[in-house]
Amino acid sequence: MLGLPDDVRACLFDLDGVLTGTAAVHRAAWAETFDDFLRERSRRTGEPFAPFTEEDYLRHVDGKPRDDGVRDFLASRRIRLPEGGPQDPPGTGSVHGLAHRKNEVLLSRLSDGVEVFAGSRRYVEAARGAGLACAVVSSSANTRLVLDVTGLAGLFDVVVDGAVADALSLPGKPAPDTFLEAANRLDVPPARAAVFEDALAGVAAGRAGGFGFVVGVDRDSQGDALRGAGADVVVSDLEELL
Repeated sequence: MLGLPDDVRACLFDLDGVLTGTAAVHRAAWAETFDDFLRERSRRTGEPFAPFTEEDYLRHVDGKPRDDGVRDFLASRRIRLPEGGPQDPPGTGSVHGLAHRKNEVLLSRLSDGVEVFAGSRRYVEAARGAGLACAVVSSSANTRLVLDVTGLAGLFDVVVDGAVADALSLPGKPAPDTFLEAANRLDVPPARAAVFEDALAGVAAGRAGGFGFVVGVDRDSQGDALRGAGADVVVSDLEELL
């Protein structure tokens, strides 16, 4: 019924792009943040302005913690900024400053509402009905806010988000540590847990963690890339597994 191996006892879901349409909101917030930075840099240096693209998002940012996304995208453009610190105001010319600016833009956009994928809600409800434990594993520090706003919070036994990762000094995806932490909190061995991810970094994390089954959710026409990253099966919507 759930499209999973019979011995799976837990489902670990990414949030943005798997359960909710917030991946598009994140993408837009990243584009606004980086384009503003790149335009200003072009004005100062005389270098041509090259906007942040969909490919940039998928390759360098999607599924990663904010600071890592800033570092990896800037590295792809051969731009280096000082790290700065958590106290840096949004927009400061540092990794932390750009990350804070992205979060500021994101929160403003989230105030317009959050879409929940109906098929995903039905899948999570079916998983719980089948007696499987369920967790959300997301790099976003705003995960609990989104779960509360969408009414999804009561469907999950465990939440491991960006705030938890920071508190425990867990590396972000593609490292498997946040998924492993969720499995540990559910008292389920990784080999008996399934990971659901739409980001290449998240699928790679599920495979690296030795999880029993990895589902790639293809919202961006990157099915082959998700399979290449380690997905056992790729679907366009979780309802396909019901």
